[in-house]
Amino acid sequence: MNLGLTRSGYRGATIEDAGAHNTRIVLRAIRAQGMLTKADLARQTGLAHPTVTNITRRLIERGLLRTAGMQRGGRGQPATRLVINAEGAHAIGLNVDRDHITMVLADFAGAVKARLDTEIAFALPEQVRSFYRRNLDRLLGMAGVEAEAITGIGLALPDGLGVIDLPGMPTDYAQWSATNLEALFAEPLGKPIFIENDAAAAAIGEMQFGRGQREANFFYMLISYGLGGGLVVGGQHERGADGRSGEIGFMPVPGEGPTGQAAMVPLQSIVSIAGLNRRLTQAGRAPFAQGEALSADAALQRIHDEWIEECARALVQPLVAVNLLINPGVVLVGGRLPMPLLERLTQRTNLLLRSGGRDAPAIAPVMAAALAEDASAVGAALLSFDDLALAEDAA
Repeated sequence: MNLGLTRSGYRGATIEDAGAHNTRIVLRAIRAQGMLTKADLARQTGLAHPTVTNITRRLIERGLLRTAGMQRGGRGQPATRLVINAEGAHAIGLNVDRDHITMVLADFAGAVKARLDTEIAFALPEQVRSFYRRNLDRLLGMAGVEAEAITGIGLALPDGLGVIDLPGMPTDYAQWSATNLEALFAEPLGKPIFIENDAAAAAIGEMQFGRGQREANFFYMLISYGLGGGLVVGGQHERGADGRSGEIGFMPVPGEGPTGQAAMVPLQSIVSIAGLNRRLTQAGRAPFAQGEALSADAALQRIHDEWIEECARALVQPLVAVNLLINPGVVLVGGRLPMPLLERLTQRTNLLLRSGGRDAPAIAPVMAAALAEDASAVGAALLSFDDLALAEDAA
């Protein structure tokens, strides 16, 4: 719900805005708690009991909530307990990155029922469509879900995919800028297509299914081939004036220029899989590949350690700025890195922030996100669920 000032003037909440907002917080409360009565919902959300009754009735009618027995023991009549109906909706989420494609099938509870991925460096639109079409039946079969049960397809990809120059990008990659994304995935299912920035999708997924269930104000950093960010304030994803809020990867930090000289460089040239690959290739190693087990190779561990140290030092001042400007409750870090690497990065960053941010009024802890690996793909699937749950809402 976007209240108050917009770029063009003032904007209040319409009935539809309020209804959508109320439906979202009811769903978030049930997802976070697992099982609630209408009285519980009214108490936890602050909504009037008739509003809660109307919202839950509609969600039950749509098959998105179900009853789960009676709660007894208090005064008065037993109360009906409500839970998320995981089988009430299914969606496909795709995350297209510059070196990787992930496709998941998720249920309405956010559980990933099937997952496929592939490593392709700078995959062109036709290659991505081919991967999707070739593996769709396999994905449905793995999940045990009929094609008719899919409510929509969500697509998460970096902004400026074919425009922003990153190491190794071929010239024909620019065709992404002219690609009709809806048409790319329209067949064979013919379902609605929802498109979102990958970091924003990750933040939305974390808000609904991860640590965001307990924290209404957070900043999400997505470490992919580049580095993106998503901002959640008061349980709402904030896009900014041009839909580009959270672009922490473009913040200039001290680094190394192309000829090895000291220079100001974009943060994402360091804190990214591209940044890790630079160190790996300089050492004669193969680029990072998702899903590979961390090696006990001491030389490789040293490369990881050096990269983590470089990242943590580069992150200090940008994260101090995030804390001063936004005051998040937590900074969550996700992406395709193995969890042990993510945790080491967050631990080292927290340690350096204690001294680097000692003059700041408040410094939020940096933590690994709950949906770290597949957050963008799961968040993309959630876009379809959001549309389904909010259809014709005006509570």
